[in-house]
Amino acid sequence: MTPRERRLREQAQRHRLILTTAREMAESEGWDYVTTRRLADRIEYSQPVLYQHFKNKDAIVHAVALEGFAELAAALRTAREEAGDPQEALGAVARAYADFAERGPVLYEAMLTLDPGEDIGENTTGAAGTPAPLADVLAEIAQAVEPLAAGRDGELLAEVLWSAWHGLAALTRAGRLRPDPARQRLAALTDALLGPAAQPV
Repeated sequence: MTPRERRLREQAQRHRLILTTAREMAESEGWDYVTTRRLADRIEYSQPVLYQHFKNKDAIVHAVALEGFAELAAALRTAREEAGDPQEALGAVARAYADFAERGPVLYEAMLTLDPGEDIGENTTGAAGTPAPLADVLAEIAQAVEPLAAGRDGELLAEVLWSAWHGLAALTRAGRLRPDPARQRLAALTDALLGPAAQPV
């Protein structure tokens, strides 16, 4: 291994350590507890070394959010591909989304509440510079919706479903909804949105 290769490997390891430690600290104490000073102390590197990787806490949250979207896209893909017919696939994707939000509330908060969405050099796609991992999440939802769209705009329906799933996840986490009928709410939402198209007035 050349000195340059060793240096790049060490940089990648530090990068991974920073993100892993930030997630662990947030899981145990919440994101307000995570500061660059505390993070540097925890990983036993100086703050200047940390700043070589991330310019501030927002950049760390952004990187964690991108990881979260990649993990969510993978979970949705697995749910969709393992299902049978299109109706079952969409239901499986909805449950996978709800389970992801419930299982990792701190990560989900970073993704959809705290992430400033700034461009820190990550690969982006789409006209608005949508981060590629987020675009992958939307694409997975759209693929599940498309066979049931019945001629309607599948992308638009996917955006509406995603918005509704996020709303249900946020309200459930805040204790504003009864936890027991969570699955029934997901099914009712899908039925309401993807049933026969409303006739124009």
